[in-house]
Amino acid sequence: MLTLVLLPGLDGTGIFFEDFAALLEVDATFKPLVITYPDDPALGYSELETLVRAALPKDERFILLGESFAGPLATIIAASNPPGLAALILCVTFARNPHPLLPLATAVLKPLPAFRVPFFIQHRNLFRRFDSPPLRAKLRKIRSSVSSKTLKTRLECVARVDVTGQLRTVKVPILDLRADDDRVVSRASGDYIRNILPGVATADLEAPHVMLQTVPHQALAAIKYFVREHVQQNASAKFDAAQ
Repeated sequence: MLTLVLLPGLDGTGIFFEDFAALLEVDATFKPLVITYPDDPALGYSELETLVRAALPKDERFILLGESFAGPLATIIAASNPPGLAALILCVTFARNPHPLLPLATAVLKPLPAFRVPFFIQHRNLFRRFDSPPLRAKLRKIRSSVSSKTLKTRLECVARVDVTGQLRTVKVPILDLRADDDRVVSRASGDYIRNILPGVATADLEAPHVMLQTVPHQALAAIKYFVREHVQQNASAKFDAAQ
């Protein structure tokens, strides 16, 4: 059984992964491993890379999934071809700054005290038509678990990031999972990934930004299809070539 390593988005808590991880346990196709990040504004992509590498499975094959903020983080790690890595999944994410105005916005806000985006704006943009009391409860739990200063620092990291070069060098199969009603990461960000990697496996689901939380069964089906068609066949081809 492959381990599916889940790297969470901007909050880093893994709270939004709880239901999807439970589904993986029941389905028994993958063994879930959620890696979380400390609530520490001093930790940028470089520091988080070190943390994640130390938590990766040892002596077993695994798939690395980076959601949103974690897409560049997963890409950086995958580009180094760590032992056991079988595939990379980019979930509602980006290879470089996803919004043209983000660098300007973070530069203007940098000297100002950290603040939180109003709750109603967050759930409207994250959940869209899937908005529900359970999702709002998870969002409230996340907001109480992560400081505004940490979130502000991570947004600054997003504004500066560009892992185009690393993405081009990833040797394992890649799946690009995209949501058709994503109001957080622009469609242009997904198009950019697909333009620089024309052969990348793709799946477009009817979902908002929090795809794994709103259409978990459809997302899992897309991942299973990708593994069956690209990861297992790739492993078989390598085995045949070695004979």
